[in-house]
Amino acid sequence: MADLFETVLRPDDRPMSQSELAAAISDCDVFVPTVTDRIDATVIANASPRLRLIANFGAGTDHIDVASAHGRGITVSNTPGVLTEDTADLAMALILAVPRRLVEGDRRLRAGEFKGWGPTHMLGHRVRGGKLGIIGMGRIGQALARRAHAFGLDIHYHNRRRIPKGIEATLGATWHADLDAMLGDVNFVSIHCPATPDTHHLINAERLSKMRPDSYIVNTARGEIIDEAALAAAIRNQTISGAGLDVYEREPEPHPDLLDLPNVILAPHIGSATHESRREMGELVLINIRAMMDHHACPNRVLPPGASFQVAS
Repeated sequence: MADLFETVLRPDDRPMSQSELAAAISDCDVFVPTVTDRIDATVIANASPRLRLIANFGAGTDHIDVASAHGRGITVSNTPGVLTEDTADLAMALILAVPRRLVEGDRRLRAGEFKGWGPTHMLGHRVRGGKLGIIGMGRIGQALARRAHAFGLDIHYHNRRRIPKGIEATLGATWHADLDAMLGDVNFVSIHCPATPDTHHLINAERLSKMRPDSYIVNTARGEIIDEAALAAAIRNQTISGAGLDVYEREPEPHPDLLDLPNVILAPHIGSATHESRREMGELVLINIRAMMDHHACPNRVLPPGASFQVAS
């Protein structure tokens, strides 16, 4: 960026306060936030009249009031696609690690609790032959399905719309129009839907009660999709067997009731944390900025719900 434009850079990874965001957005042509920057209507109201683009460094845009930006003629772009494989890798890693109690075993060994192999020591559950239910069959959900199929899992999914039958056949995936019915039928649940008002606490106490007692849930999407207090209670009461989380309702803090549960893996939002992903995200940000500067449409433009592209003739 510094090679191409007159650039003001934040020197560290600390999230910006709302007042810092308002000050930063008041004097730029392009603003590049990350997932920890809450770009709400108040911040956007402080935007410079010159501001033409909010080029988000990340795929999710639920932290940006896209409708307010759109209303002021400000384009919002994101970086989809480049996070897909890395996030699917982490989801698959959690699906493997939680039922085999891998992190719990590591903690026990380091604490000196491992006294040697025994026939009932650290028993978990087999992955192969189980059923995986994917909530949200977009890019990441499909990438996870390909991985899970190789590990011998039977693929099921719930999506707002059924994916094309050809893709279903390739993935060996079965669609469930009824989420509750799917939850009661699978051994593993992995969440890959966006955070919207409709998906807030999509997984709540009632839905957790429909899951099998030998089932596990993984979330690498957005924290607010799961009611964490209800999840902790369900695991403590053995309604389900465990969970693997990479995102949290009140990030960066997980719900305190999750912290002392041995059958929960808590990762620090590292789904896309690879050198390769970060580099490719940055390249997409630059592509979107360059397109806007050259008076072309941003290839990764994000529109508010209900809006549509308009083509002048």
